[in-house]
Amino acid sequence: MEVERDQTVSSPTIPIVDLSNLDKELVARAVVKASHEWGGFQVVNHEIPKELIQSLKKVGTHFFELSSEAEKEAVATPANSKDIQGYVTNSQQDIEDKVNEEYARQVKKLAEKILGWLSEGLGLDREALFNQGFGGGEKAVYTMKINYYPPCRPQANLVLGMQPHTDIHGLTLLVPNEIPGLQVFNDNQWFDVEYNPSVINILIGDPIWRMSNGKYKNVLHRTTLNTEKTRMSWVVLLKPPYDMVIEPLKKHTGDGDEAPKFEPITYGEHVERKVRDKLSKAVMSALLI
Repeated sequence: MEVERDQTVSSPTIPIVDLSNLDKELVARAVVKASHEWGGFQVVNHEIPKELIQSLKKVGTHFFELSSEAEKEAVATPANSKDIQGYVTNSQQDIEDKVNEEYARQVKKLAEKILGWLSEGLGLDREALFNQGFGGGEKAVYTMKINYYPPCRPQANLVLGMQPHTDIHGLTLLVPNEIPGLQVFNDNQWFDVEYNPSVINILIGDPIWRMSNGKYKNVLHRTTLNTEKTRMSWVVLLKPPYDMVIEPLKKHTGDGDEAPKFEPITYGEHVERKVRDKLSKAVMSALLI
């Protein structure tokens, strides 16, 4: 049955991977399969304490409840930050950032574990994606941010908080508040990502898509708004350094029958191209109105 591109369904949803399964080969296969077929999945039993995630959300909510822009700026990054969307906490100025620091420490461990399984799924050493693709522990860039979507009326189901896009960075680890809104595109239709307080959402971005020679999807996703309530999400982004060359990793493409599908390009060049393309599309849309 053909489905219109703007049609949304609620079931089935993206895969859920239980990281507590003692059969780690089974876990690895589930992560690889979900990344290949969907470009995203949810993880449960990820060992990040529930209380820590609750504290993270409390800190972020408090930030957006601050009464003045001056107060917000006191705990936000400077205006020349390279981050495109959301507020990014500054640990030197925000006393509550101890929570963010601990969460960042925990989520970095989770991200590197996921990259290990994805590397093995490409026939590579466990450390290959993290070291060759992101520069390893000394160079890999982690950014934490909060997305804030206030209520929108009327017909919020027709209004997007974030337009359909694939992520410019490599890996996204996301926890939302209880207000649904995240949707992923697969099999020619949009799927609602159901809220579960126990899960962390994992989304594959452009660099891993290129590094895997297209084996892992860079999932197309978007965010819808709610008519009555504010939607928020807490996001950790894993990015290569700007001078890092992103390209299909050699062992995956070097045995003869699969040629590289992507030219080598630095991550900085990739960001510039994508931002330029986005601006060009916005200009063209404005001209057509």
